[in-house]
Amino acid sequence: MFFDMTYLYLVLPAVILAIWASARVKSTFKKYDRQFSASHITGAQAAQRVLYANGLTNVRVERIEGNLTDNYDPRDNVIRLSRPVYDSTSTAAIGVACHEAGHALQYAQGYAPIKLRAFIIPATNIGSKLAMPLIIIGLIMSYYASSLITVAYAGIIFFAVCVFFQIVTLPVEFNASHRALVAIEGQGMLTEDELAGSRKVLNAAAMTYVAALAVSIAQLLRFLMLVSNRRS
Repeated sequence: MFFDMTYLYLVLPAVILAIWASARVKSTFKKYDRQFSASHITGAQAAQRVLYANGLTNVRVERIEGNLTDNYDPRDNVIRLSRPVYDSTSTAAIGVACHEAGHALQYAQGYAPIKLRAFIIPATNIGSKLAMPLIIIGLIMSYYASSLITVAYAGIIFFAVCVFFQIVTLPVEFNASHRALVAIEGQGMLTEDELAGSRKVLNAAAMTYVAALAVSIAQLLRFLMLVSNRRS
């Protein structure tokens, strides 16, 4: 039921793009993780500089385990940086750390897309759990009663909510990177050549969100085709 030609020509190219984007961000980070800043500031120090320059003295910066697990948690108001970022003075680490500080600034300054994303998170959490089961159940049950195809359509609506969340995420991520690069340049943390390294890392990271959205949109179109064909 779920392995047909629509997957091969619709979803598979997007999946390949996502695999490429994931490999690219890892290789780009690895490359510029060996380019150390002349200022010798660490990722943690860079994030704190961005925060303090914008009057955010109540945001903690903590170290966590893992690789590229960096994030900003608005609930605890804390930036968590992985070990390769927290202690490193590389241009890659500084770019990633300042990107997470950019998210803290977004929340503090009421950036509209991040407020919208936070608002739809509960619906997205529900949708991510119910979408696939409803689509599968609806397609199966429609063999016994055609009217039950509406269950599959309900699943598609839930899936569309998740896709919308990813669409909203794109400007949030691009804006956080823009804020990071402006702060790095404005505060003179990196030289022009070093800043180019941070920019390449952040651009590669942004592409992973674009690729993930492409996969989700392709899946959504595929589900619509499957359900429409079944209804016919």
